[in-house]
Amino acid sequence: MSEAQQNGCPEWRVMLHGFVDGELDSISAAQFEDHLATCANCRAEMEGVRAVKKIIDQDGVKWRPPEALRSQVLSMLSFEQMATASSLPRQPTVWRRALDFIRQWSFVPSLAVLATGAFLFANAPSQTLLLQDQIMASHVRSMMADHLTDVLTSDQHAVKPWFNGRIDFSPPVSDLAKDGFPLVGGRVDYIDGRSVAALVYRRHGHVINLFIWPAASTAQATTAHDGYNMKRWSDGGLVFWAISDVAAGDLAEFESFFRAAARA
Repeated sequence: MSEAQQNGCPEWRVMLHGFVDGELDSISAAQFEDHLATCANCRAEMEGVRAVKKIIDQDGVKWRPPEALRSQVLSMLSFEQMATASSLPRQPTVWRRALDFIRQWSFVPSLAVLATGAFLFANAPSQTLLLQDQIMASHVRSMMADHLTDVLTSDQHAVKPWFNGRIDFSPPVSDLAKDGFPLVGGRVDYIDGRSVAALVYRRHGHVINLFIWPAASTAQATTAHDGYNMKRWSDGGLVFWAISDVAAGDLAEFESFFRAAARA
């Protein structure tokens, strides 16, 4: 992970690649440009992404293949030639074709792309980490943009039907005020390429966002991500992600109370 990712602004990280690729809408692009004007770490990270993209997009670039690769192909071909004159099973002819390729071309035009791709793959964050970034960004953005709720009420019987027609599933909704986690309301958010339900709770003045969407069962998990505590669990064909800056113990209590209320 780069220094910019470690010391920068994780709530903006999810927008960086979209900005570089020109995929953000005009409002989001303008917001990101304003942020870049005041954040050296994000500017450095953006330049690094652009540099890699420039290498990948080059035409006609040629590099000599590593000697180790050529030696391995030659070794395998020698084994195939020996097998031809004996009873040993022959190796796949892919090695013969690979050697012919190396003999015909002393340079490999696509090696730069392959090397860069391998580097990016080896250093790419996991899908779970990317999902955590999106959840954290949505959590932070909901408070920064003053858009914490679309439906502002602690009445669970008003919040639950509000989602009808806005998302393609019915999320469980419970007011946990008696347990110390009052319901604030709900909204529709966008996580992992789909519309999701976001329920908003409070704990001693702190906001808890609970994101819900249909997904295959997944293992229960607790994690800390850039200063926020997260809880993940599955139930009834839905996955739940709770995020807040409350203590990990408080978030564990929230999960316990919510699951009990949903099953009641």
